[in-house]
Amino acid sequence: MNDSSPCQANEPFRVRSIARDEMRLFFEWANGEGWNPGRFDGPCFYDADPGGMLVAELQGEPVASISCVRYPDDFGFVGHYIVRPEFRGRGLGLRLWTAGLARLAGCNVGLDGVLDQVANYERSGFRTSHHHVRYGGSVGGAPLVIPPALKLVPLDAVPFADVLAYDRDCFPVDRAVFLRGWIAQPESVALGALRGGALAGFGIARAAVTGHKIGPLFADDVQVAEVLLLGLAKEVGGPVVIDVPDTSVQAYAEPLVQGLGMTEVFRCARMYTRGRPAMADHKVFGNTSLELG
Repeated sequence: MNDSSPCQANEPFRVRSIARDEMRLFFEWANGEGWNPGRFDGPCFYDADPGGMLVAELQGEPVASISCVRYPDDFGFVGHYIVRPEFRGRGLGLRLWTAGLARLAGCNVGLDGVLDQVANYERSGFRTSHHHVRYGGSVGGAPLVIPPALKLVPLDAVPFADVLAYDRDCFPVDRAVFLRGWIAQPESVALGALRGGALAGFGIARAAVTGHKIGPLFADDVQVAEVLLLGLAKEVGGPVVIDVPDTSVQAYAEPLVQGLGMTEVFRCARMYTRGRPAMADHKVFGNTSLELG
């Protein structure tokens, strides 16, 4: 967003959608920024909206990336906004940003932005809803006590229609294509919690460059969320990270992870152009991803 100076007239520039097998570029750049990306996230991101994965090229060389995913019902989400360091300060990022947002015209658009860029996003019409706070740590040593009324099961043992319906409570729109791939990633663990035979929550831990990332973590209440979180952590072993909503929208998520000994890594601002969409905020204990919402 700080790339506001113009390009030179003799620098051929274009914005294009990438192919599915080019998602490795997004992974490599995100890893270079220290974002600890999920190792198998790319195909899921792409399948959510194949036309929404964009790069800027200068003289045929990719120099910047952005994802501008258009979901159903006029909801969009922006992520993966990276300009290669050696090309910053030349206006390339701003041109890509403008092209990407044009693709989401008419949508309520969300993003998770680093705090020092909030003022820049506000100039594009975004307003802060709340913060997402990344917590990290090893919680596998905490005792996993499953109440008699709950049962932990592999998520693929739950009908996908039930998982999708629960997800729809916790996300603004239907994202069936994305979700089907997300819960089936290699080297991941997906668990559901059943209460009285009905789905009371689910969570996914997926392999990242370092450790595993948990998201989403959706649950009826904090008891279910804790069982899912500990169950996932024990299955994957080692360190995990999770992006939790702050207490302004979810009163129990931060106290839960803090009580398990996890520590804050960073925080970012969840912003929208038309305000926070309607969803069951009390069920969202962990955001799915900072890239696609």
